[in-house]
Amino acid sequence: MPLEICTISGFTKTEGNSVAIKVDDEVVLLDMGLSMFDYVKFTEDMEDTSTKTYTALLNANAVPDYEHIDDWKEKVVAIIPSHGHLDHVGAIPFAATLFPPSAKIIGTPYTIEVLKSILRDEHLKIPHQLVVLNSGKSCKLSKKITIEFIHITHSIPQTAVVVIHTPYGKVVYANDFKLDNTPVLGKKPDYAQLKKLGKAGVKLLIINSLYAHEHKKCPSESVAQEMLRDTMLSVSSEEKAMIVTTFSSHLARLKSIIALGQKLNRKIVLLGRSLDKYVMAGERLGLINFTNQVTLLRQRDQVEKMLQRIQKEGKEKYLIVCTGHQGEPKAILSRIARGDLDFKFEQGDVVIFSCQVIPVDINIENRDKLERILRSGGVRIFRDVHVSGHGAREDHRELLEMLRPEHIIPIHAEPAKGRMMAELALQMGFKNTHVMEDGKRLSLK
Repeated sequence: MPLEICTISGFTKTEGNSVAIKVDDEVVLLDMGLSMFDYVKFTEDMEDTSTKTYTALLNANAVPDYEHIDDWKEKVVAIIPSHGHLDHVGAIPFAATLFPPSAKIIGTPYTIEVLKSILRDEHLKIPHQLVVLNSGKSCKLSKKITIEFIHITHSIPQTAVVVIHTPYGKVVYANDFKLDNTPVLGKKPDYAQLKKLGKAGVKLLIINSLYAHEHKKCPSESVAQEMLRDTMLSVSSEEKAMIVTTFSSHLARLKSIIALGQKLNRKIVLLGRSLDKYVMAGERLGLINFTNQVTLLRQRDQVEKMLQRIQKEGKEKYLIVCTGHQGEPKAILSRIARGDLDFKFEQGDVVIFSCQVIPVDINIENRDKLERILRSGGVRIFRDVHVSGHGAREDHRELLEMLRPEHIIPIHAEPAKGRMMAELALQMGFKNTHVMEDGKRLSLK
């Protein structure tokens, strides 16, 4: 059987993405992600981080279950994260050692830099070689397998569509993506290469289906920039605190927030470990240069001193960008709201959530608690100042038209949304859509 696929994780539920592609006697792993709902739940009350092992995380359903490919483990020649989000790269520090040390970990420069940061933060080492591959480039793994990265837009820099070239056809892995023609950071998608790929023929497309039910095209990040401009510059905030919280990995969004903070003539401070992790990774690669414009602090004592200083000097002089957009109890925004830090909210202070609530129970509950506390103190809340980084149904349609795949597997979605992708594909004349579940296998001849 020339091509075999094991849909390890990201099919029965929407997180913990991981897929294995077997080409004769060699296996490539695409993504190795955390299930963020279960990971946050597991680590929320954790004091001893040494218990954060693959086995413990597996028992908490927070990492992919690689027992599904026990018979393939020794055949793995590469682990390829498509981008730097934790639900795609975050399990590598814990799970990579299940596979041969000779297996290379291949990612775009920013993805590899984020992975290095995670390894440092977790105080972990892995024996595998970390290989940087730029979008638009290829890497020959063996006589039968060549890897190609094609640039695509998403809510984190240097996301790639991964192409596996094999003697039996091309496998295209287009997990998180949107088709953004006016991005705030970086270039628009490489449409020319995607169309060229489609003309050459695609055996299998594995496609993100998170918003297969949304009958629209995902708006550009430049729309989010205008939403922020309208909110931050028009709201009456004289003599008031202004706090913005968003995804720490969303460097394009942070770029917009910083520029608008400068227009407000506020000193800008970025507070939180995850902000430091993603911003400094971007700075080391020269993608951004925020620290010449902002104060960036990650250590608890530094954060506490800064908030004391802001309270003393005047909250109206500062724009605070901090962690806590999902209402995470340990994040800085929740700690401020609870009164755990020397910074007091007052009537009319402004909190802007440049994000959406990720729709899992723990996030909904945490955000609800946080917003209730904020409202009780008279804080003005601005929600959903945001556009998604995930394409919707019309983005899916455009990608399908460009690639014209022989077979389709929906990923990053439970089976109900997978069936919606299959419905769209069938309308377009694609008859071979395989709606999979975690741990299942498919053979393609």
